[in-house]
Amino acid sequence: MNKKSKLSRRALLRGTGAAMALPYLEAMMPASAFALPEPQITPRLGLFYFGMGMNVREFFPKDFGSNFTTTRILEPLEKHRGEFTVLSGTYLREGGGHKGTYSFATGIAREKKQSVSFDQIAAEAIGRDTRFPSLQMSIKRGTGFGGPDLATLSWNRQGVPLPAENDPKTLFNRLFRPPTKDEKANQGTEFRQRQSVLDLVRDDAGRLQKKLGKSDRRLLDQYFNSVRELEKELERQVQWSTKAKPNPKLDGIGDYDASVPPEADNAEFSYETFSKLMYDLIALAFQTDSTRVVTYVVRTELKGGSYPEWGLSKDYHSLTHHGNNAENLDELARADTIYMRHWGHFLDRMKSIQEGDRRLLDDCVLGFSSGMGIGHSRNLLPTMISGGAGLGIRHQGHLDLPQNTPLANLWLTMMNQIGVATPQPFHDSTGTIKELIHG
Repeated sequence: MNKKSKLSRRALLRGTGAAMALPYLEAMMPASAFALPEPQITPRLGLFYFGMGMNVREFFPKDFGSNFTTTRILEPLEKHRGEFTVLSGTYLREGGGHKGTYSFATGIAREKKQSVSFDQIAAEAIGRDTRFPSLQMSIKRGTGFGGPDLATLSWNRQGVPLPAENDPKTLFNRLFRPPTKDEKANQGTEFRQRQSVLDLVRDDAGRLQKKLGKSDRRLLDQYFNSVRELEKELERQVQWSTKAKPNPKLDGIGDYDASVPPEADNAEFSYETFSKLMYDLIALAFQTDSTRVVTYVVRTELKGGSYPEWGLSKDYHSLTHHGNNAENLDELARADTIYMRHWGHFLDRMKSIQEGDRRLLDDCVLGFSSGMGIGHSRNLLPTMISGGAGLGIRHQGHLDLPQNTPLANLWLTMMNQIGVATPQPFHDSTGTIKELIHG
């Protein structure tokens, strides 16, 4: 209920034998009218994939709750206690082996036709007013579609994988560098050519549809949808091409002119540098509202995952076939600890960015997991949610979920907290994780 105003709106100035009405003054307004408006919250979503699982024997704490005893792999995150929750008991129904990347954000098995990933549902809802509705990042460029080393988590509504980028310089240029005069001229020509091609394709497809049977018309409808998506994306690019890109401050951030992608044949490649550049780019993209949805395949399945600078005796995949050998398990944990040190750097960056009286981390929900656990299982997934305090996330430190809780329950919880409706049923979800939600 509003507090009473200091002065009645019917107040009069009274004199001898006369009275004069007052104009409407601020003092006549209820006290609540002077309250500051609620700050507008811009939710963001980050989804991260660590292929090949982790040495969960040294990832999961032995005890539960906010006062859990930290583990070797989580030690780099100790200063962020209270900003994240480790989730035991998660399960990916179509995961295990080396096929979990496919179903990670769709819930659909690798062998089946894919559908829209939940990050793209979020992008449609909260990303439509940004230059990039979503940003796909990876350690590997492209899609990797067809093989186990899938490079992306994102799928459009036609079940087509969206390619990811792995070069920090390319990503930085796309996000922040203005096009040159020649690039602008070429861009305009490209827009016109693409538009004319789309017009021709649409007209030709419309004529063909009248000659087809029911099954073929259904396939053609899917084709139309793809064309419409291209048209919408083209319209977006045309609209944004005339708007200046943000010019972020790069104090304390690395050099985006000299970076190289990990696939480049460069003996001087440093994963340490690369990782920080990629995580800092995500923070900058969120800070400048260039995008509100990011997916990042930090580690793919099978290939890569470890680097010469770490001094390991084997590649990451070989280490996952540890055979309970103590040395293999130790090296696996050493690699995982490095990855968590980089995650700690990311949380540092997100906490250092202020948006009014809030931190950027407070309005971002960041979830990571894998397509398999130790022993290539579908369960024992190394799962964590970070941030989101301003979006109603209540961190639990180490939360013991019922065995084989669908990983989709975490995704559903994250989507709910950023205000995005999801189709029902949602993957194999059995509901939100209520322990993570305030209220």
